[in-house]
Amino acid sequence: MGAEKQPFILTIPTDLAMMSCARAFLVAVCQSHGVDPTVTEGMALAAHEALSNVIRHSHHHRRDIPIQLRCYVEPDRLEIQILDEGDPFDLSNVPELDPGELRIGGRGVFLMKALTDELICERRGERGNLLRLVKRSPTKAPSPASE
Repeated sequence: MGAEKQPFILTIPTDLAMMSCARAFLVAVCQSHGVDPTVTEGMALAAHEALSNVIRHSHHHRRDIPIQLRCYVEPDRLEIQILDEGDPFDLSNVPELDPGELRIGGRGVFLMKALTDELICERRGERGNLLRLVKRSPTKAPSPASE
């Protein structure tokens, strides 16, 4: 990530009711920067899955712990960062589930990987994680009429 652009930042409490606010924030940032609508929807879904996991499994529904979303929109990429204050999490420890298996739950990381070009989780010291969801070339291609 280049240092030239500042991210758009939203901080929310650990509350499932705030997920619609986070989605509206991400969609508004993407729309204001001409991000392709399909990319916008896919990244909003990936972020939704990530936030749900943080709220349920990392923060255990503790409303006093904030979650920060950072959104970077560059000409060649869209990056959403989710910073939590939970226990360190390792994406490589998530089992690969059979996509054809019928079951409720357990598909969040699978969806995030399918909807992004890069999914990276980094520790933030003793507590906390930085989850990076990256999609390359997110802006709409110019239409022939505008060339």
